[in-house]
Amino acid sequence: MAASLSSHERTRVQDYLNDKIQVSADLESLHSLLSGLRAQQELQRKQLAEAHEALSNATKASRDHAEATRQRAEAFTEEQVDIDRRLKVITQSDTSDEAVRSLQSSMERLRRLELSEGYVELLKEADGLSKESLKNISSAPHAALESYARLWNIILSLKEAQPAAEGAAPHLVNHTEKLASALKQQMKTYFGDRLQKTLESMKWPARELNITDDILAQWRQDVELLIDLQTPELQQRDSLVLGQAVEPPVLFPLEVMVHALDLRFRYHFSGDKPTNRLDKPEYFLSHIMDLINQHSEFFASYLQPILDEKAQKVGPSLEWNFYNATHALITALLPILRQKIATFLPQIASHPQLLSHFIHELMNFDNEVRESWSYMPDPYADENWKGMTWEVLTKEGWYNRWLQVEKDFALARYKDIIDTPGSGEIDYDGLEITATKPTKAAMRVNDLLETITDRYQPLSSFSQKLRFLIDIQIAIFDQFHERLHSALEAYLAMTSTLGRTVQRGDGQASVAGVAGLERLCRVFGSAEYLEKKMEDWGNDVFFVELWSDLQQRVLQNQDGQNVAGSMSVADVASRTSPAVASSNGALASAEGALFDETASAYRRLRLRSETIITSTLSSNIVAALKPYSRVSTWATLSTSTSGSSLSPSSDLANTMRTLSTQLSFLARALGVAPLRRVSRQLLLSIQTYIWDNVLTKYTFSEGGAAQLASDVGHLCNVVDAALAPTGQAGDSLRTMKKLNEGLLLLGLDASASDQESGEESPVALGLWDVEKRLFKDNDSARGVLAELEIDLLTNAEARSVLERRAEMGG
Repeated sequence: MAASLSSHERTRVQDYLNDKIQVSADLESLHSLLSGLRAQQELQRKQLAEAHEALSNATKASRDHAEATRQRAEAFTEEQVDIDRRLKVITQSDTSDEAVRSLQSSMERLRRLELSEGYVELLKEADGLSKESLKNISSAPHAALESYARLWNIILSLKEAQPAAEGAAPHLVNHTEKLASALKQQMKTYFGDRLQKTLESMKWPARELNITDDILAQWRQDVELLIDLQTPELQQRDSLVLGQAVEPPVLFPLEVMVHALDLRFRYHFSGDKPTNRLDKPEYFLSHIMDLINQHSEFFASYLQPILDEKAQKVGPSLEWNFYNATHALITALLPILRQKIATFLPQIASHPQLLSHFIHELMNFDNEVRESWSYMPDPYADENWKGMTWEVLTKEGWYNRWLQVEKDFALARYKDIIDTPGSGEIDYDGLEITATKPTKAAMRVNDLLETITDRYQPLSSFSQKLRFLIDIQIAIFDQFHERLHSALEAYLAMTSTLGRTVQRGDGQASVAGVAGLERLCRVFGSAEYLEKKMEDWGNDVFFVELWSDLQQRVLQNQDGQNVAGSMSVADVASRTSPAVASSNGALASAEGALFDETASAYRRLRLRSETIITSTLSSNIVAALKPYSRVSTWATLSTSTSGSSLSPSSDLANTMRTLSTQLSFLARALGVAPLRRVSRQLLLSIQTYIWDNVLTKYTFSEGGAAQLASDVGHLCNVVDAALAPTGQAGDSLRTMKKLNEGLLLLGLDASASDQESGEESPVALGLWDVEKRLFKDNDSARGVLAELEIDLLTNAEARSVLERRAEMGG
């Protein structure tokens, strides 16, 4: 057996034996090892036999399948030959390909024949329904309506099948539609004539109608027939425009009933009738409103129950067509108005005043229809009725022309305001005494802008309202701002060094003293007045809603398109508010307003003009104080009278007159807050000038110090007297506290005795007591200043002041 094995097999046997028999004890298990090997050999022999059998079966099955396939292929070939032979015989062709093409052509002709037969049957059915409707129209109108409804169902079915059939039968659809339209017109005319006869019996549209039970029953029957006739058309209409906003249809019975009203309207508002006036569009608009008011009760009482029944029958998809009888009347009357407007507008197109008046009256008409009747053509629409004004301005394209007309009117009115004599004067009587007074021009411009708001507020289009705001209102704001800015620049040029050199006579006088302050107050008052008005407008409901709509459009503007007409987000932001372009829409909506950009320009102008007013007033008073600063007799004045009863120095008289005159003027022109700011800065300027040029410059006797304190008190009294009408008097001394503390030190009594007790009044401290402690050291100086209730002066400033007393002797 070992000799029959290969070298590889022998090696494996040798390795196996070496693994199993390694020691002599392993020989004892040799018998069991041989038994295991024999069992394994038997099992492998069985597995090999099974594998041979499976291979034999698979081989046989493969040969059988191949034979069956060959036989089927032979049978197919024989059958194909037989088919080709028969096709040649049938089609009398020489080849099988020609026979196939000939057979396909025959089958196509057969398919067309079947299709044509279907078309003929459909046309026959449609024609039969049409004839059946006409046959029953008088004897059995409801049966006629049923046939008509089936005809419309056929049309709807054909239209629904067209997309799947790739528009295969357009002529069939067109023919059936024409057939149905002709039938509808015949039935509409017949039922309309029936209703017209009933209306004549009812004496429609007289104010006193002849309403009996029989006439009312006949009217109801005629109305229902016309509504039933219109229902299939409404179904088709709603199915074709599903999900789109559509104009509401005029119900057939209302077309008949409105016909008499249309004839009466044309009689009054066409031709050369006195009621047909181009300058009085309110005549025909009021007539339409009168018709609604006059006949609404009849329709609400008698037509509404019919519409309610129809709404229940037609279901949710069509019920919106029958939800309100009065709204149905308005819908039926609007075509009369549209026809009149179509002929009216071309006649007034070249007359700006007539066009402006007409649009204004048309907006009033729309508002009255909305407010009086809550007119809603489609109750399921997201938006309110846009109105006839929207149709004229947007659909008919008259908006740009009307906007230009309104802009021309507004700018012309603005020019008239500016050119009116006295418009640049301050209006002292227009506002309360505590408010800053603007010019008459500023108040009139504000009135003009408020009027402009009334002109475009009723518009339903957001883009149109925003363009009106930017192109007219903000444009006028900008023009007036430029005028105020130019006036301020002109004043600065005239008061500059070069300007004073060039100006002579009246030119220089026009900017001096009160005249110059008045020029500045015109700018300041007008800027503040219009800035506040813009803040008020920013909180107005109309402008808040407009701002909210703008923010919503900006948030939805993901593709970078324009948000209002031809204006981009950047364009709108540059004219209204930078917050428009904010990435955080919610934050912008909370913090921004439409007039932010314009109001900021006016605010900058106000702040700048207030600064110049303060500077000019301070300069005027300081210039008046220069002669006073040259007085050098302070050290020789005696103390014969008390400080409170001293008369002001003669060199201070001009200053007091100038101060009284100019502050009295500002008290009339400025409001409480700006007047307080200006007067405070003025007093601080006076304090600084007197401190630097009088108090710390000269040597004072006790009498001189008392005279200086008296003079300062007289100046404060002048300021308080000028401010008294505004309720701001009494703050002057507190404002110049540093100067008054210096005067307290300067005027100390040199003859007062030394006071040891800290309980005494600070006045009891004498000059030498204070001098001794003030110059001792810093702690002592702070102590004595505290006793004198001096808290603004530093130790160095207090010592410097006290050194100005003549008694100090250096």
